[in-house]
Amino acid sequence: MEKIKFVMPDTDEQVQLFVLEQTSVGGNNYILVTDKEEGDAEAFILKEVSVDENGETTYEEVEDENELEGIVKIFEELFDDIDFEM
Repeated sequence: MEKIKFVMPDTDEQVQLFVLEQTSVGGNNYILVTDKEEGDAEAFILKEVSVDENGETTYEEVEDENELEGIVKIFEELFDDIDFEM
């Protein structure tokens, strides 16, 4: 499972997240990440907001309620065995 480093915007703390899946909708790229590799874990949907000249990608949490609901539905279809709670 791929790991990415994510910098928390409020604290500048670096955390490692595990990428479960990715998808593209309407020209936007999204990734589903979790804080643990196995078992019950917190999951987050992140939206790609930019890629710099070095190939570093910047993601932000999806905060728009309607956008988030739509992306959650897509990830629910991709994972039969995962229950998403918002």
